[in-house]
Amino acid sequence: MPRNPVVTIKDQKHGLPLSKGLLAQTFTATGLSPGRSYAAAQRVQDELLEAGRLEVTLAELHDLAADVLADVAGSETATRYRRLDEIAKLQRPLIILIGGTTGVGKSTIATEVAHRLGITRIVSTDSIREVMRGIFSRELMPAIYESSFDAWRGLRVPVPHGASPVIVGFREQAAVVATGIKSLIDRAVVEGVSMVLEGIHVAPGYIEPSQFENVYVVQFLISVDDEDAHRSHFYIREVQTDGMRPFERYRANFDNIRLLGTYVEELAVEHGIPVVHSHQLDRTVAEVLELIVDTVIRAEEGTEAGG
Repeated sequence: MPRNPVVTIKDQKHGLPLSKGLLAQTFTATGLSPGRSYAAAQRVQDELLEAGRLEVTLAELHDLAADVLADVAGSETATRYRRLDEIAKLQRPLIILIGGTTGVGKSTIATEVAHRLGITRIVSTDSIREVMRGIFSRELMPAIYESSFDAWRGLRVPVPHGASPVIVGFREQAAVVATGIKSLIDRAVVEGVSMVLEGIHVAPGYIEPSQFENVYVVQFLISVDDEDAHRSHFYIREVQTDGMRPFERYRANFDNIRLLGTYVEELAVEHGIPVVHSHQLDRTVAEVLELIVDTVIRAEEGTEAGG
């Protein structure tokens, strides 16, 4: 054996050397801590060197990695690793749509899910709305100049008798922003790039996942059932943004925010979109990842059966 042996992935271009850092990153996607992930990656390399296996295929590496994970973290972690590995092999881009009312943790969950799946493009519907503001004046499209929970202020038509101005205003705003969401997804499909898109405007019925071809689209909603827990998110957000997103503004509009939450969750039930009830971040992210993997694998199996 060479003095400083290196394990090479022989079915990759030019026979790239095994990177413990990259392997550890795939382990953290399962929910394993960074420290334990790196230790597991080190063990994989050590076992290959001890066996004198200086060249391995990706399939062989993944099999050994799953065996090591089963030993150090349990069979559930190993199974999760294998399922996430299937996602990494997809030949089509993956679009993840995360909806839910203001303050339920969509941005945090989107960032964590994107990281674990190796997706680098994350877009919020607030960003889409901001771009649209630069194109359309307030006089032309007043709905996009208000927050989702007070979009009713921009209504230019009377609210139907018995209807909620908050819901009517949001519906008008969501319909406008949906145009931008569809354009972003279409562009991602053309580029073959996976993306996580989050925001309250990702509302069931306004975006229809089945209308997009040559792409896997997974849509779901995040909900926080406990009102006190939901309210506390706004205080935390004020601290994290150094007051840029003040607690008092959201507290004053909390009833409207909860009303919109109920509305989009009812839309989810009507359109068969899963609702993930968030309690603790790690557990919620794990549930979301399982949902994504299950949805994509079912779609993949359906494609193979039909093709």
